[in-house]
Amino acid sequence: MLPKTMKAAILVEQRQPLVIDEVELPPQLEVGQALVKVHHTGICGSQLGEIAGVKGPDAYLPHLMGHEASGTVKAVGPGVKHVKPEDVVVLHWRKGAGIQADPPSYLWQGKRVNAGWITTFNEYAIVSENRCTAIPSDSDLEVAALFGCAVTTGFGVVENDAQVRIGEAVVVFGAGGIGLNIVQAASMVSAYPIIAVDLFNSRLELAEQLGATHTINSNEESAEARIQEILGGNLVDVFIDNTGSPKIIETGYLLTKGTGRVILVGVPQKGKNISIYSLPLHFGKRLTGSQGGQCQPEADIPRYYKLYQHNRIQLKGLISKHYALDQINEAMDAMRNGDLAGRCLINL
Repeated sequence: MLPKTMKAAILVEQRQPLVIDEVELPPQLEVGQALVKVHHTGICGSQLGEIAGVKGPDAYLPHLMGHEASGTVKAVGPGVKHVKPEDVVVLHWRKGAGIQADPPSYLWQGKRVNAGWITTFNEYAIVSENRCTAIPSDSDLEVAALFGCAVTTGFGVVENDAQVRIGEAVVVFGAGGIGLNIVQAASMVSAYPIIAVDLFNSRLELAEQLGATHTINSNEESAEARIQEILGGNLVDVFIDNTGSPKIIETGYLLTKGTGRVILVGVPQKGKNISIYSLPLHFGKRLTGSQGGQCQPEADIPRYYKLYQHNRIQLKGLISKHYALDQINEAMDAMRNGDLAGRCLINL
C-alpha cells in the first residue's frame, strides 16, 4: 500500500521560490518503479540553474526536483530485480542497473505535477529502478546522499573525463560540493599543484583540507595572473570549470597546455557562448563537457563508498548544514550567497 500523500517542494515558476505543499501519489507502482522513503537529499548547483532558467524556458512546469539522496526502498513494481523492500539505497540521476521506467504521475491541487525518473525534494520518491543503487544497510545515511551526485561526479571528472596523471597540474575553478570532491580526487591521484579557485574563503579553506596545494580568491586577485605565478610561466595540464562562466572557460582554455584538457562541469546560460581559437583542438588539446563524470552508479558507488568506509576520503566534513524541507528556499539562498562552504542536506 503506497502512502496517499507526501510533502514536496514544487517548482511552479522559474526564478521564484519553490512551493512546499502536499502532493498526491498514484495508487500503485508501474513496471520498473520503486517507492523510496527519502532520508536526506543534497542540493546541487544544477537545481539552482534550473530554477534560474539557465537552459532557457522550462516546458515541464510545475514539477518536482532533486537528484541526489539516500533512502530506504518501501515497495517495488513489476519487473524490478536490482533492489527490494527495506534495501538502503543511493538515489542518483545517472542511469544505473535495471529498468528505466515511465516517470510517476503525481497530482497537486487536482492537476498533474511532473516528475522525471528521479526526484528527491519530497518525503517519498517513485523512481526508476535504474536510478537507485543498494548500499550496505549500516551505511551512514547522511554521507550516502552525497554519492548521488557530488562524490560520483567529482571523482568521475578526475578519473574518467580528465584522466589525471600523477604530477599533473590541475586547476579547479569553483569549489562547491562537486568542486571540493574534484580537489579530493585529484589529491588521491597525486596531482601537483592542485589550484582551487573560488569567490569565498570558507570554501577555499575546506579545499585546502581536502588536498588543494594552492588557493585563489578570485574576488581579491586576478586568478589568471596568480595561476601563472604558481606555475612559474608553465601551462596547466587540466583545467576544470564548475562555474559555467564563458569568460572563465575561455581563460582556462588559454592557460591549458597544447596537450591539456579543459573539462566543463558547469553549464553556461543559454545564449552565452564561448569564443576560442580552435586550432589547438586538432593537435591534442581537449575541450570536453562532463555528464556526471561519466559515472556508472552500480559499479562506482560501491567502489567509492568503500574508500569512505576505510577512511581514505573525507566526506562528513563536506556537510555544512542541515535543513528541513520547509527551509529549502533558505538553504538555496545560503548556497547562492556562499554562506555554506560545502554541501547542505535537507532532512526528510
